[in-house]
Amino acid sequence: MIITIPNKVLVTKAKKVESLDKKVKDIVAVMKKDLVATKNPKGVGLAAPQIGVSLRIFMAKPTSDSTITTFINPEILETSDDLSEIERPEGPRSLKKDQKLEGCLSIPGVWGHLRRASWVKVKYLNENGEEKIEIYKGFMATIIQHECDHLDGILYTQRVLEQKEKLFSIETNEKGEETLEEIRI
Repeated sequence: MIITIPNKVLVTKAKKVESLDKKVKDIVAVMKKDLVATKNPKGVGLAAPQIGVSLRIFMAKPTSDSTITTFINPEILETSDDLSEIERPEGPRSLKKDQKLEGCLSIPGVWGHLRRASWVKVKYLNENGEEKIEIYKGFMATIIQHECDHLDGILYTQRVLEQKEKLFSIETNEKGEETLEEIRI
């Protein structure tokens, strides 16, 4: 089950995984099941704190055809200087399929514009305990940054506000179309 705000585990720095024992493997199995089970919205990443476990584990599945990649004790070693571009809607408007909004399974119904590094170099252990150092670009880089923030107790809404951007809810208008409505804070 996915934990939602205001649960304190979501804003607490997660602890390092000390050994890949049965307990950790069981947590990974539960996380995979929970990530695949998400429907509306479809999840692309999940951090252990989101299931109530304060450990430095997350997984990513950027598309429905992707296999799940598990990251244990991840460290972002380097990021690009350039930030991904975003669209900034002015007032309520129809939601475009390609509109770049970030959301979170632990903050249901809230979306925001957020600029993130376009690539990251990350060191982590996979679920077999093998150390990996890889560079990820594009959407996968965004997922990694979002999930690493979860492990540090930082929610994406905090990042949106730090960048002086807006938060939105998705509403349905009288024509049955989904529209973005700014959330006033």
